[in-house]
Amino acid sequence: MGKARTAMDGPAHPASPVDSAIGNVARVRAILIASARAGEAISYSHLLAELGHRFTRPKMRAVCKTLDAVDAAGAEVGEPELAVLVVRESDGLPGQGWWVGGVAIRRGYEGPWIGAEALRFVRGLQEEAFDWWRAK
Repeated sequence: MGKARTAMDGPAHPASPVDSAIGNVARVRAILIASARAGEAISYSHLLAELGHRFTRPKMRAVCKTLDAVDAAGAEVGEPELAVLVVRESDGLPGQGWWVGGVAIRRGYEGPWIGAEALRFVRGLQEEAFDWWRAK
């Protein structure tokens, strides 16, 4: 697995038009699928940059609602979750909202939300997404 993309890396899709629609499920999904195919996690700040925004907590919370919608739509058609690819730059782990959203518990994980054990769990889920989207 590669290092998570950050806002400092610049847009992964520089030719794509930048819009301000944080709630644009199709656009967010496309960015995450591109990250999955590249075998890379993406930071919250880089995802927001891809959407034409600087990182702020309110914008991060708004994009998290969109991530929920992306994963709900994917689950309906048997796709692995993509929200797990969106991580904090500080430790490469999803934020608290992802953990309390129930994904970890539904997948049988009851460990800590930080540290090596959490990172192993998250990387396993990320690898599922990488493998799925590389095969498509």
